[in-house]
Amino acid sequence: MPTVIDSKGATLRDVAIPAAFAGDVHGKENVMFRAVFREESNERSGTHSTLRRDEVRGGGKKPWRQKGTGRARQGSTRSPQWAHGGVVFGPKPRSYAVSLNKKERRLAMQAALTDRFTTDCVTLLAAENLELTKTAELAALLFGSAKAAKNGPRTLVVYSGTEAEQAGARLERVGRNLQCVEVTHTGALDVRDVLGYTRLVLTTAAFDELSSAFAEGK
Repeated sequence: MPTVIDSKGATLRDVAIPAAFAGDVHGKENVMFRAVFREESNERSGTHSTLRRDEVRGGGKKPWRQKGTGRARQGSTRSPQWAHGGVVFGPKPRSYAVSLNKKERRLAMQAALTDRFTTDCVTLLAAENLELTKTAELAALLFGSAKAAKNGPRTLVVYSGTEAEQAGARLERVGRNLQCVEVTHTGALDVRDVLGYTRLVLTTAAFDELSSAFAEGK
């Protein structure tokens, strides 16, 4: 059951886990894996390139005559078996994009959030009147002190898109220099982010937005 805290770290109340995130993730590991694989594959630039035999400069002259030398016949010093020769079946620019249909992406995100909620890895932050102005204040809020933040668990702070100009901008600024903290918004949240961090801190607005987005029947 997630706990709601204020900007000072004081506990305000406990909130029940939404029905959309109270299920079982058993059997959904495969779709979560494919979602993370897609997200990582789609970030690959695919600009790697090697030179084939016909693209290597030089090698137009036959190294030695065809017969009579006792050596194997060679037609070019740019053949693949030669140093500085062309590369056989080397990589060429390509796209690594992987597709995943919308229902599977939604199911993977829901399963990832369910895993975080059911393992007590989620904390809610009441950010209506957020007064954080320094990085040390955010460190004290999340880890107890700035010193503890150096070895604290990897934490992902998520705010709602409606808070971008106020609480969101403030969280982005004060969380920028904390190595174990990443700040993002619900529109940029992906499965890799949810599963890749030990702790998930949602603002109450982000919590309501995600709960509404994955509510039964939507």
